[in-house]
Amino acid sequence: MLVGVCDFPGSYAFPPAGYGGIERWLWAVAVGARAAGADVHLLGPGWLKDLENDWVRKPARLEDITSGSLAERELRSTGYDLLVVGHEYPSLPAWTRTRNQLDCDVATFQHSPVFEHAEAAFDGKRSRLYCYSPEMIERYADYQPVPELAVHLGLDEAEPPSVAGKDLVWLGRIDEEKAPHLAVRAAQILGRRLRIVGPVFDESYVRRHGRLFSADHVEWVGELGGPAKTAAIRDASVFVYTYARTYVEAGAAVFGETLRAGTPMAALTWREGTCAEAALCDQAGVITVADPDEGDETAARQLALAIEQAEILDHAQVQSIGMGRFDPARHFKAMSAGPCS
Repeated sequence: MLVGVCDFPGSYAFPPAGYGGIERWLWAVAVGARAAGADVHLLGPGWLKDLENDWVRKPARLEDITSGSLAERELRSTGYDLLVVGHEYPSLPAWTRTRNQLDCDVATFQHSPVFEHAEAAFDGKRSRLYCYSPEMIERYADYQPVPELAVHLGLDEAEPPSVAGKDLVWLGRIDEEKAPHLAVRAAQILGRRLRIVGPVFDESYVRRHGRLFSADHVEWVGELGGPAKTAAIRDASVFVYTYARTYVEAGAAVFGETLRAGTPMAALTWREGTCAEAALCDQAGVITVADPDEGDETAARQLALAIEQAEILDHAQVQSIGMGRFDPARHFKAMSAGPCS
């Protein structure tokens, strides 16, 4: 099988070393495809040039190719069996025009809970949309989505054997939607130290919760990548997962990253059918479902209890579960096989 993995214009490299959602997913698909025995071409200029030493890298983007051009003929003659792309592109006319000349399958993963697709973007067979959770399947039901857990990888983030760990960690973009202040308060209730890892996306949010974020038990780490990021997760006793009441998590990378590192998770959710429910089991984490009509303090206390329960889970078992459930080759095989295989 010949697979083309397409980049897109963005602020993060392909693959990124730290934060970056779809970029990390596309890299995981490329790695998984190769591990599954497929031939892989990295399509688009965004892929790091250093990869040319080990990967076939073709800088053209489908949406930039002129109809009837030599570039189009060369692309068609390459004979791709599958193209993997960010979720916006099957609804982009310029991209789909070129793709239709290639006569190949297309697969993408829904990384946004609000993006509106073109009516004919997916047929559920040759053009397939994959969704993480029951609530995302429901939101995109018109496009015949296929349930699948997304896998994300960055550069040099291979996981060493798990350790018991200490302290707590929260990782992600720091803003209102991700609500790390709830993790900070839960750690404070328990008298535990919490490391916050990630880029600040909303300074005003941080200021609104300044008293919590400046507390002595909080360590601001900043954005990490590579081995440092993996170590920050692996060396924690529990990963604390939060998000805001009205936010819909489309396909969080942290579940796979955390379980593969062998760190159990304590997840605060506001309803059933979320990514946490899809990703976790009783041996890998603890989920608490808070009442969205209750205040932050009530939710934080529920989360604190979940942290205590998650802390007794076995890290080696968590890692074994994570390596199986979030294996890049398994993920690629599921996506390349289609919904009925």
